[in-house]
Amino acid sequence: MKELIIYSTNEKKNIMLVQNQTLVENYVEYEKNKTIEGNIYIGKVQNVLQGMQAAFINIGKDKNAFIHLRDILPKKDIVKDGCLDINTNIKDLIKPGDPILVEIKRDSTYKKGARVSTHISLTGRFIVLLPNSPFITVSQKITNVEEKNRLTQITKKYLPTDMGAIIRTVANGVDEEILKNDIDRMIKKWNEIINIDIKDYPKIVYDTGGILFKILIDLMDSDLNRIVVNTQEDYELIQNYLKESDVQIEMKVEDNILDLYDLRKQIERAENRKIWLKCGGFITIDKTEALTAIDVNSGKYVGDTNLESTAFTVNKEATIEIAKQLRLRDIGGIVIIDFIDMNNKENLEKIIDKMKSECQKDRSKVQVEDFTKLSLMELTRKHICSSNNI
Repeated sequence: MKELIIYSTNEKKNIMLVQNQTLVENYVEYEKNKTIEGNIYIGKVQNVLQGMQAAFINIGKDKNAFIHLRDILPKKDIVKDGCLDINTNIKDLIKPGDPILVEIKRDSTYKKGARVSTHISLTGRFIVLLPNSPFITVSQKITNVEEKNRLTQITKKYLPTDMGAIIRTVANGVDEEILKNDIDRMIKKWNEIINIDIKDYPKIVYDTGGILFKILIDLMDSDLNRIVVNTQEDYELIQNYLKESDVQIEMKVEDNILDLYDLRKQIERAENRKIWLKCGGFITIDKTEALTAIDVNSGKYVGDTNLESTAFTVNKEATIEIAKQLRLRDIGGIVIIDFIDMNNKENLEKIIDKMKSECQKDRSKVQVEDFTKLSLMELTRKHICSSNNI
């Protein structure tokens, strides 16, 4: 059973995905620091840095946003023989004081402003509308060639020729009429955005609704059985959103929401630096600005045969737990894992294969690399919600 549980206070929201009574994803959004990723602004070009082929954009926040030349050029013009066209000068495209329509691609941190782009994307139930990029692609997770062609032809049929789309995984098997309705809905939103008066700027012109609605879009067509909230306000907000999206999911208001499935303790464990393994070993997780370092230790486990066997047993169990923690904590970026040293190449390959298979359970993209010469495993993961990584 898959449930979305939202616990709201005056200060924050905990948005939790629970599967078979186990917390598998947990996102926190503070009222004073809501994510702006996906929001669209009419910004004001503040200053242009020719040497960096970049600019700073005032979007009305404390920190100016950053944009690179590649995020201004039309996508079809960005790449020539695999390289950015170095003959284009950013000062020929924008100048200080200009209005510019941008989308937040990466949220701000306490040190840096947001990263923005003119390549707008609007995420719908079954498609991601690309208003300024006239090409259609299909999720790689849809592997049936006939279905990919069917979805592409339907989307092409109802999209204006100057627009494109990414067809999402959940569109697999969807009827033409349902897909058409989603396309029409997203085109209508885009028309509302471009018809907003740009006389006064900078200003926001489209608000995604923060983490809650991002998670709802991702999960509402993914066998979500129930949504549980602790406030009537959230109940009505989500009900209206589901109705607008033509989705029906069971909802319930529960006062003592953190008592469900012992969620309070599950959340506390998810915040610990050290996580014990069933065998007696443990892992530690440390975040830095550049990467996340995970260390595997044998702890209380001494094994019963030899050192190689002991190391493999702990490493295998650690691999399963690490994949869970990456998803649970929404760890993004570069991850370096220091497993217990093993000399057997076959065991190393088994750990790599195990990590890849466990990461397939993650909704986010995880790229698992080989072991380095220093016996460290490298992987990258795309975070789902940027505010968890600020």
